[in-house]
Formats: sequence, C-alpha cells, structure tokens
Amino acid sequence: MKDTQQKQLGATLWGIADKLRGAMNADDFRDYMLSFLFLRYLSDNYEEAAKKELGSDYLNCADRIKSIAIAGKQDETINLIKEQAAEYFSKQQLEEKAKDMMLEEHLASLESNKLTPLMLWYNDNLDQVAMFEKQMRRKVHFVIKPHYLWSNIYELARIQSKYLLKTLQAGFKFIENESFDSTFRGLFSEVNLDSDKLGKNYESRNTMLCSIITEIAEGLTDFPNESDILGDAYEYLISQFAAGSGKKAGEFYTPQQISTILSRIVTLDSQDPSTGKKKQLKNVLDFACGSGSLLINVRKQLGANSIGQIYGQEKNITTYNLARMNMLLHGLKDSEFKIFHGDSLLNDWDILNEMNPSKKLECDAVVANPPFSYRWEPNDTLAEDFRFKSYGLAPKSAADFAFLLHGFHFLSGEGTMAIILPHGVLFRGGAEEKIRTKLLKDGNIDTIIGLPANLFFSTGIPVCILVLKKCKKFDDVLFINASEYYDRGKRQNVLMPEHIDRIVDTYQYRKEDDKKYSRRVSMEEIEKNDYNLNISRYVSTAAEEEIVNLADVKENLDEIEDAINQAKVRHNQYLKELGLPELP
Repeated sequence: MKDTQQKQLGATLWGIADKLRGAMNADDFRDYMLSFLFLRYLSDNYEEAAKKELGSDYLNCADRIKSIAIAGKQDETINLIKEQAAEYFSKQQLEEKAKDMMLEEHLASLESNKLTPLMLWYNDNLDQVAMFEKQMRRKVHFVIKPHYLWSNIYELARIQSKYLLKTLQAGFKFIENESFDSTFRGLFSEVNLDSDKLGKNYESRNTMLCSIITEIAEGLTDFPNESDILGDAYEYLISQFAAGSGKKAGEFYTPQQISTILSRIVTLDSQDPSTGKKKQLKNVLDFACGSGSLLINVRKQLGANSIGQIYGQEKNITTYNLARMNMLLHGLKDSEFKIFHGDSLLNDWDILNEMNPSKKLECDAVVANPPFSYRWEPNDTLAEDFRFKSYGLAPKSAADFAFLLHGFHFLSGEGTMAIILPHGVLFRGGAEEKIRTKLLKDGNIDTIIGLPANLFFSTGIPVCILVLKKCKKFDDVLFINASEYYDRGKRQNVLMPEHIDRIVDTYQYRKEDDKKYSRRVSMEEIEKNDYNLNISRYVSTAAEEEIVNLADVKENLDEIEDAINQAKVRHNQYLKELGLPELP
C-alpha cells in the first residue's frame, strides 16, 4: 500500500509542479515546492507531538473551537484573545519596544481568523509557553510557533490573505534560526520569496504563493504525513526536477538504482560479504552528498537507529539545503546527522581536518558520486596534505583520484568505500597511474564494476564503481562487467531490480560462473598489464572467435581450385567451337 501511495503522491505533486510553474525555470520552482513540502511535514509532526504532549488540554481546546463555531462567536472570540494578549504583555517587566514586538508576533497568529487548538492553548497559557517549548525541544528536537505551522499558512493562502508572504518570510527565518537546537542557518537561503519570478510586486507574488500553497495543500489531503511516504515523494520530485534540468542535475542527484548498488555493497560485511549485512555502522560519510539520497539509501538498507552518525558535505548551496531538508523529511533527528557546506578537495570542514590521529573521524561506510573529471587547482600545500602525501596529487585536468583519496582517508579499518568514477581512472597514465598502482600494491582495491552508458542525467558516458577497503580478505581484484545489462528508457537507460541483484550478488559471493560477466583477477596478471585496470582486458563481452582448422580450410580450397579448373576446360571448349580466343 505504501509503495502505491508513494507513487500516487509523487505523481500528484509533479502534476501540481507542471501545472503551476509556467515559464519559471524548473530549478527555481523546485526550491519553492520542496520547501513547502518540507514545511508541511515539520508542521504536521509538530502538531501531532504537541497534541500528545498537551493531552486533555489540547482536546479541550479543540472542543471549545467547535462550540465557538456552532455559536457563531469566532470573531468575538478572536477580539477577546487580542485583548487578553495585550493585557498580558503590558504587565511584563520589559522595555516597551520588546513588549510591542512580542504582542505583534502573538497577534500574527490570528491574521488568518482561524482558531486552532494549539493557538488557543498558547493564548490561554502565555506564562507556560516557554516551558512547553523547552519540553518540545527535548522530545521532538524542534519548535514551530502556531502561526508558522502549515495549517495556518494554508488558511492564509486559501482566503488569499495579503499577510501570506510576510508570514512565510518570518516563518522560514524562525525555522532557520530558532526552531532547532542545531541552528539550520540558511536552510531557505535559495528560496527567494521576493523574487520577480513569483511576480513583479508584493501583491502578485503573494497571489502566486497563494495558488502554489493551496494546490499543494489540497493535493496532499488524501495522503498521510509519514516520513517514508513523504520522504520518498520528496526524492521522486528531486529526480523529476533533475530530469527536467538535464546536465545540471548531475550536481546533486544519483539515480536511485545506482544509489541502491552502492548502499547495498557498503552495508555488507567488509571482510566477508557472503556473511551478509552488518548490524550497525558507527559513521557513514558522503563527501559530495548532493541532495543526500545516497546517505538516506544507506540508512534504509540497515533501518533506523542502525547508524551512529551520518556525515555529508556539499559545495553547492542549493543542494546543501536540499540535503538538510531531505534528512529531516526522512525522519532523522537533527542530532543524527551533520551536513556541511564546503569544498571537500580543500578539506575546509573542521571535523575532517583533525590533525590528531586519535581524534580522526573514521567511517565504516564511505559512499560518493563526485563530479566526473572535475578541474581543480592542486598546489604545493595540497601536496603535503595528509590525504594525498603518500600517493601524489591527481592531475589538474581531473580530480577523480583526489576525491577518491579524500574519502579513503576517512575509511575505517573495517569499513567499505564505494565511489562512482569515469572509466578513465582505470587506465590513464601519469600521476593517476602512480596513485592507482600504489592502491593496488597496498591491496586496497577490492572490486571494479563497469556500468552501462547513459544512466545519469548529467552524462551519457559509461561509469564504474570502485570498491575499496583498508584490510581486505582476498588478494585478487573482482571485475564485474555489467555494461550490457540494462533496459533502454526514453531519456536514460535503466537498471532493473534483476540487474541490481546480479551485480550485488556477484560482489557478495565473488562469483565468476560467467567469465563474460565477472572474474577474479590475480595481482600477478594485473602487474603483467602494468596495473592497467581497463575492464575489457579482464572481462570481455565480445563473442569468442571461432577456432579455425587449417587442414580443413586447405582441403576446401583445393576442392574449389579443382572445380575452377574443370569449369575452365568446359568454357574453353565452347569458346573454341565459336572460334573465339580461349582463356589462358
């Protein structure tokens, strides 16, 4: 049922996006829509938790609202609430400016003219609000004021209130700076509510937002606010927007089928994958995490509470924010993950730049889909960097091995790393050959998986997965050539479940029952090939050449020559009878 709901919700939301965005760029509309979906998820979770925390008080407030509506006294009640609030704040021992600000914020919750149980409780218990919010931070790790909740935002949109835009701006700012103990500064930095793309002036932008939010709210009505359903719908929307964005999408989105391969591989026992999945991972790292889908997929493989801490780093500010929202939407608490906005190649994250070996972050799983053949600026300082010093620097034209060595440095002795890279890393010479050779001689490259072409939105080239370990059991390298096994899609090729299962099973049990698909290659053979790891050298899908029996060929040629001579004799007889010159 959940799978069906996820697909239906994804399709519903994408239909709304397609309908409303008009001429707006897909990337721009994505930021608005995903942010509103995120707000709805947070709001519903908070209201449900508040209902549980307040118990009978919440239910009494709900009953009072029904009675007020039946009696037709809503406007009268709202005016009374305003008077009570003004009297309460006037008695507080604060500066007049502070009193006015607090009163103004409280009255903002009434701009929709709709009473909610939480709003009513806040007004009845103004002196207990601080204690209640402290308790909510302890239990659900965040707080949202009643007027910033989705229910109030939707009501403002439904009645086309002129206060919607102003309330949204204040609500986003509150969530960024005050909702969580871990400050989520800049979470909505790319959501420009003052953008001309929404409208030329405040009124037109407000009207556009009313339409978007009303459509989303009504589209979500029939679906539960469950993290797995909403989270997967969020992932679906990211993938759809990625498809619409073409090559730019490669910056932030790893197709789910490839993400699943990496996730399943790194969650298997590193020493002997055939024994199955690990029960627990201490730390997981994706240093080019994009929207966070790879990290979430790793968590799905093991289940909630199976990972000590999730670490992600992302250079692009927009996708960095998407990743943080994505984590929360999938039910992670803010204390369970750390996502950093920065450049992995420069290693500007303090957590990863610890010089004391005893404090070094070590991860049981490292996954990554970094930018392919990214141009970077290696220098003398980076040459002495602890990540690269023993291997040398990747060339300026392609940072592929720089990304690999960055992640590999933080891999634990019992961990597994799986990284997606272009095929060039397997055979290019120069500095890359030196790095590749050292990794092979040290026994760190465990498996190489060749994937089909055209799986990504960002590129049509075939790519490979490198699986690395610091203490691997086997002294050979497993090559898997899966390049011919896929379904052809309209835009991209697709790996079906049976293709994914075959790759993972071959890795897990180190199968080589089909020599055109996989083979375990000894280090002696790799050394004879000058440490060139081009997959086709070891596992070729080309048809085998037929063995030729030369004796049979000679006999066949002799027979043909005899036939030619006999035909020539007969032909010359005809020519002689006709008085024509004979053939020599």
